[in-house]
Amino acid sequence: MTQDEHGLGPEAHESIPSPNRYGLVIHPVVSYVASALIFFFIVLGIGWTEAMETAVNAIQGFLAEYFGWFYITAVAVILGFVIYLAFSRFGNIRLGPNDSEPDFSYPTWFAMLFSAGMGIGLLFYSVAEPLMHYVNPPTGAGEEGPAGAQQALNLTFFHWGVHPWAVYSLLGVTLAYFGFRRNQPLTLRSAFYPLLGERVHGTAGNIIDIVAVVGTLFGVATSLGLGVIQVNRGLNYSFGLPVGAGIQVVLIAAITAVATVSVVLGLHVGIRRLSEWNLSVAVLMAIALLIVGPTLFILNIFVQSFGFYLQNIVQTTTWTATFEGSDWLGDWTVFYWAWWIAWSPFVGMFIARISRGRTIREFIMGTLLAPTLATFVWFSIFGGSALHVELISAPEAGLADLVVEDVDVALFALFEHFPAQQVTWLIAVVLIAGFFVTSSDSASMVVSILTAGGHPQPPTAQRVYWAVMEGIVAAILVWLGGLSALQTGAITTGLPLAVVLLIMMVSLYKGLKQERAIRLSPLFQPPEIYEELAGLSETESEDDDGPFG
Repeated sequence: MTQDEHGLGPEAHESIPSPNRYGLVIHPVVSYVASALIFFFIVLGIGWTEAMETAVNAIQGFLAEYFGWFYITAVAVILGFVIYLAFSRFGNIRLGPNDSEPDFSYPTWFAMLFSAGMGIGLLFYSVAEPLMHYVNPPTGAGEEGPAGAQQALNLTFFHWGVHPWAVYSLLGVTLAYFGFRRNQPLTLRSAFYPLLGERVHGTAGNIIDIVAVVGTLFGVATSLGLGVIQVNRGLNYSFGLPVGAGIQVVLIAAITAVATVSVVLGLHVGIRRLSEWNLSVAVLMAIALLIVGPTLFILNIFVQSFGFYLQNIVQTTTWTATFEGSDWLGDWTVFYWAWWIAWSPFVGMFIARISRGRTIREFIMGTLLAPTLATFVWFSIFGGSALHVELISAPEAGLADLVVEDVDVALFALFEHFPAQQVTWLIAVVLIAGFFVTSSDSASMVVSILTAGGHPQPPTAQRVYWAVMEGIVAAILVWLGGLSALQTGAITTGLPLAVVLLIMMVSLYKGLKQERAIRLSPLFQPPEIYEELAGLSETESEDDDGPFG
């Protein structure tokens, strides 16, 4: 069975809706139910903001206290599984036909991974998080000199290292495998076919995709709104621009307009070019700070902190604050793990979409190592510079206290201690906006695919609709003050999604074993895979049972 230009076989096309009279490809249940739920939550956020925020915060506190161990265990298991998968015999399986080639070069692929996965977060937390851990560590009194600074940077590396990318990698490689190798629609439901069978095309599959659509849109809209608030605060701190909901709505409208243009230009021009531009500007800004900042200190702290991270990764991965009785773990590690899991449908779907043609090993090693290494370099430059200011060059400035008081201005406050601060302030604002545009554009691509029944290239009009919807939701929430409750709500979705990811892990492993044992149904089996697997020895196809037997 041949595949089309998007990597889909005839079986996938059978379950994808046909274009309607307006040329739109819409899955009626997923699209309409998801839209209705989004409007319903908007009404709740507008009419009962305080009550909703109180309730959801209580839920978050409950989950952090009683299920923190589960989040930590789930992420540790996922990390172990994807590492196993990369080095197993399954690693040679290509995410697409055997003769397929990657759609994007390595530099472009890495740029898109970085921009969609966590580019915007690095701009805000690269300065703030190390300083906040230095002042308020998980144990001890804080501000304990060099040892406290080393621990602060290690915790930051831990939160932004291989663990979040393992979550994204699991979901991404699973969707890419079932979508491009097994000719299933590129939706979350397809990942559960080995366990649910044909039920994935019914109610169970619809529920899975609806949850993914709603979570993705509100996650992006919430982050867009929060980010615009931070941009507004940064512009106020740097250039005196007034702070207010009206200004923030205008900023959201401008960013949404640019995102809409990017949507119209398409994946290969819009997201691709903007991702490359974002990465280029980010690299130039990092190099500039490396040159004018404490260069030798930064180089030393990168090498030392990288080694410290490797030495302590097992301990930090499994630390549950059993004897400390502190809220720190719930405020930081559990918060991050739940947030990464809640975002995994968006990021995982997007990196699957841009990774057709790569092998499983190439996909996992690329998504784990390249963004993690770039993140560590970034934190060493910006976080290291901030710690140098706090400990050595200007301790009297109280940079850490300023950041703890107002985290939104951390990056801008750091630039005050280096030359050309107004230029770097402006570049930072433009770069933040650029990352927001790629996040909005990437999310509209993902939501459009889900609501189009898995079509990997949905009509432009649908992507424009979802991009505009993200902007409208963010603007309404900013204007009416409902962002905080919905952000916390997005975090609470991490618990059920963590269960889903663990089940997905089992489903992927089962699907891979089915392929190697040549037990796939003809509905999903391209002939070229049969021919290749027919040459496998019995030892290769049957004896490697892996961790699940």
